[in-house]
Amino acid sequence: MDLHGIFLPNRIWMSAMTRTRATPDNVPTPLMGEYFAQRAAAGLIVTDCTAVSEQGRGVINGPGIWREDQIEGWRIVTDAVHAAGGRIYCQLWHCGRVAHPDMREGALPVAPSPLPADGKFKFPDREVDFPIPRELAADEIPAIIADFARGTRNARDAGFDGVELHAANGYLHDQFLQDVSNKRTDDWGGSIENRARLILYTVDAMADAWAIERVGVRLAPSISLYGMGDSDPLSTFGHVVRELDERRIGCLTMLEPNAKDRENGVAIAAVAKTFRPMTSVPFIVNTGFDKAKGMAAIKTGDADAVAYGVSFLANPDLVERFEVDDEKFNKPDPSTFYGVGAEGYTDYPTMATGAAR
Repeated sequence: MDLHGIFLPNRIWMSAMTRTRATPDNVPTPLMGEYFAQRAAAGLIVTDCTAVSEQGRGVINGPGIWREDQIEGWRIVTDAVHAAGGRIYCQLWHCGRVAHPDMREGALPVAPSPLPADGKFKFPDREVDFPIPRELAADEIPAIIADFARGTRNARDAGFDGVELHAANGYLHDQFLQDVSNKRTDDWGGSIENRARLILYTVDAMADAWAIERVGVRLAPSISLYGMGDSDPLSTFGHVVRELDERRIGCLTMLEPNAKDRENGVAIAAVAKTFRPMTSVPFIVNTGFDKAKGMAAIKTGDADAVAYGVSFLANPDLVERFEVDDEKFNKPDPSTFYGVGAEGYTDYPTMATGAAR
């Protein structure tokens, strides 16, 4: 697969997954380089969500890319992946309301409207309610867009092959887009065109900072995480997809509903089949795929590639296992999905190093 001049040896991508192995001050670590290099056989790797600013942080021990020491940390990661023959994009992110003042020296998280996220913020030792966020003033928004442009330049300088805007899963850009979380009446709220403006302006700024073919976008029209939802998701996300297609972005990843959302019923149950006809850019599907479902999506033309999350987390040699039809996959350990150290991170065996655990 040719991704705008980058040769991808297969259509099995590694999805972005939060793993919290950066330092407390958000610097990527050599251990992260080892982790990603182990999975370099993926057609393309997309990193953990990476904050573009201090304000954008929303994960304990999550990586950032707004300081020089963070850029240097990421260089170790990209060098390791490239030395192993891989390709890697940096997922750029602002958490919006999905954060807590206790991790931010008392500063409230920001959002399009003063509406708290559903669920709990998870500290290592406790879970707490999300607070009512501070509504962003209109004149603050251009600075956030500029942070994504800076993050894009920093990612290029750190040796990444491209970047992905995380506009899904209830974070800031998704909060602006969907009307359950955006109750504004100014130019950034109300109509679909206004609510989509933050995504589209950010993509334009990221493209100016590097190149449009190096910018991917991630969307989730059927994921209710953190209380997300929209009164007309087909029109809302259809508008965004068509606008991104007109811009000829590098690639578009869209999430299918997860098992919980399918059980609860979603307005768009078949995301790929719904939105693939609206765009001609490289289209990647994610969520709930195994090898058979992934191959079917490629064969039918519903997707150009399939992104795998937990499967790659627990099986660093997932590509090889798919190639040989190995049915003995490592069992993922959710207790180590987030945390510190190598356990449950870089110690999953390959077919060559040991039996499935």
